[in-house]
Amino acid sequence: MATQKMLKFVNVHRQMPEKRDPAERSDDFHEIYREFAAAKAEEQASRCSQCGVPYCQSHCPLHNNIPDWLRLTAEGRTQEAYLRAQETNTFPEICGRICPQDRLCEGNCVIEQSGHGTVTIGAIEKYVTDTAWEEGWVEPIRPAAERSESVGIIGAGPGGLAAADRLRRMGFQVTVYDRHDRAGGLMIYGIPGFKLEKHVVERRNRLLEDGGVEFVLGADVGATISFDAIRGKHDAVLIATGVYQTRDLDIDNPPARGVVRALDYLTASNRIDLGDEVPDFEDGELNAAGKRVVVIGGGDTAMDCVRTAIRQGASSVKCLYRRDRANMPGSQREVQNAEEEGVEFVWLSAPNAFAGHATGEARKADEAQVANAGGDVTGDGIGDNPRLAPAHVATESAVAGLRVTRMRLGAPDVSGRQSPEPIAGGDYDEPADLVIKALGFEPEDLPRLWGVEGLEVTRWGTIKADYRTHRTSLPGVFAVGDIVRGASLVVWAIRDGREAADVIAAELAGSERVAAE
Repeated sequence: MATQKMLKFVNVHRQMPEKRDPAERSDDFHEIYREFAAAKAEEQASRCSQCGVPYCQSHCPLHNNIPDWLRLTAEGRTQEAYLRAQETNTFPEICGRICPQDRLCEGNCVIEQSGHGTVTIGAIEKYVTDTAWEEGWVEPIRPAAERSESVGIIGAGPGGLAAADRLRRMGFQVTVYDRHDRAGGLMIYGIPGFKLEKHVVERRNRLLEDGGVEFVLGADVGATISFDAIRGKHDAVLIATGVYQTRDLDIDNPPARGVVRALDYLTASNRIDLGDEVPDFEDGELNAAGKRVVVIGGGDTAMDCVRTAIRQGASSVKCLYRRDRANMPGSQREVQNAEEEGVEFVWLSAPNAFAGHATGEARKADEAQVANAGGDVTGDGIGDNPRLAPAHVATESAVAGLRVTRMRLGAPDVSGRQSPEPIAGGDYDEPADLVIKALGFEPEDLPRLWGVEGLEVTRWGTIKADYRTHRTSLPGVFAVGDIVRGASLVVWAIRDGREAADVIAAELAGSERVAAE
């Protein structure tokens, strides 16, 4: 019976949910994919081949039971499909939206390898879980029994929230501390609404709060609250802060205005979307409206920036990446979406210098200096004014552009990827009014910032934790997510949080037995 509903990939073609027209979606921050109708979700789920060895499942960090809930969806048993999906995933509606399925489950689908087009796993996961919320199938957290032990979680991102959910369902008292004024971490402030609308995260936060998880927001560890105070209050502590320190360009003398960090830019945009007042957006520093925007980087954060700039009304948006399209780390699906919306990708290109024009009183002084030297004061500092070199103009100025070096791919580096090499004489000037640095993230120096002795870190600055138990060098202290892995995916943070919760629960239960004996 079940097989009659499945294995339809030969006759039924792969189909994604309808995408909103680029001209329409580029004017707002709503999600770009429309919802599957029930019949379409069932049809697309029926394409699954029900593999004996499901590579989609083995390549999912959470090892989600994908073939099972695809079969249940195909049979119209949507509630059962949801129950199966949430067994292994704390936030299936979020993963269905933002996981790079083309690199994980869908990219390893067997029928994709045979040329029939992958099953649309992410879209079906989103449909199943959104339906569960609409139908009231998402159960509130109601522990069977309360426990006296408490766990403090530092960081309200996906890793911390996944652990909080799992621990609270087991009856532990859970407090989540976060430096921001909303829970969600990068899911709230880093990922734009066109990929993940904020109400999706906020309803999960409400579910946790209604279930007894306590949130202490505005808690900046090392500033407004000490790590020792948190540790002294709880039986176990989980560090899930993520990584927020932006990697920088190796270019001297950046202009005073117009060169911004990706996270600052995305946070401002998301805060505006949430209804907050953001002075740096209002004064134009973090607003792309009417500007020539250049984003540097090739990861998913860069894709978020270029697509945000389009929606803010930039006059042009270019993405510079030092390798080619085939070697970029970001999702190819996101590149396609960006291109549809009007983003221009400039492959094999890397910036080597800023150019700028002076503003206000600084500009008047520069013009006088150049005029006295017999120079031209009408240029923008890029190529047409040799006496006003980029390094000088950038002292107190707004960016006017970048000097860009054309690259080629050379021999592979230690990671196996071809290393970009500059092409001699291949420099050119790229005008820009706003340059956004999306070069990835590094960990902050937590032991120093928090004043913690004995918390060991790796040579990369990440917290040293056992990959199986997530224990750190401090007794009763665990760590998960990007602060251990380095910048990674939401789905990996969820996996870490769930695993750490189980280890913490077992350890606290063991302590209880020892005390009783």
